[in-house]
Amino acid sequence: MVISPRFLNMMTQLNISLSEKQLEQFDKYYQLLVEWNKVMNLTGITEYDEVFCKHFADSLSITKANDMKRIESVIDIGTGAGFPGLPLKIAFPHLKVTLLDSLNKRIKFLNTVINELELEDITTIHGRAEDFARNEEYREQYDMVVSRAVANLAVLSEYCIPYVKMDGYFIPYKSGEIEDELNESKKAIKILGGKTQKVVQFELPDTDIARSLVIIKKEKNTGMKYPRKSGIPSRKPLH
Repeated sequence: MVISPRFLNMMTQLNISLSEKQLEQFDKYYQLLVEWNKVMNLTGITEYDEVFCKHFADSLSITKANDMKRIESVIDIGTGAGFPGLPLKIAFPHLKVTLLDSLNKRIKFLNTVINELELEDITTIHGRAEDFARNEEYREQYDMVVSRAVANLAVLSEYCIPYVKMDGYFIPYKSGEIEDELNESKKAIKILGGKTQKVVQFELPDTDIARSLVIIKKEKNTGMKYPRKSGIPSRKPLH
């Protein structure tokens, strides 16, 4: 097993120390990702170095925004192929992680990865974010909610903030320029009980990827009418 030197350098820059076992888990995750990607659409990136840097390291870049040692429970909304939730679980085994996705085929892939990597305290949910957010088992139960899903911040906030417990955080992974999107989402974030504390902007080490991590703290309970029914948040965002 030869792990990407570029990835290892990025881990050093992020102050993340990985054991031999964790590196083996990342390697196995990559092998499964590429294998399953042949029969279903999980990722447009399949080259070893690129997956390690643009998926795995990018997922772990959240350490620039939050001290993961202080986080116990995480839910990843719209996880897709498991980013960022699975890399976070591998790198920080103490985390209790929930992965939510609306496509059952992807859930089967994620369950295979979890079993093959022998990960514990990690579960998958097949369904829509707006449905499970009304379930007491999940609503306002998490220290941190993350999402790399491609959606407007106002829409994403309505899907994600209801899962955040009081004084917890919603941290979406957004691309570089986010000023306009932030301004347009201010009302939505406030209505949902959140407050934007800061935006951590950086370039992913050794890449040309500009990243913005928006740190939104939960200051009030989310009103029970949110999230609204399926389709409404994207059709009528809370502007």
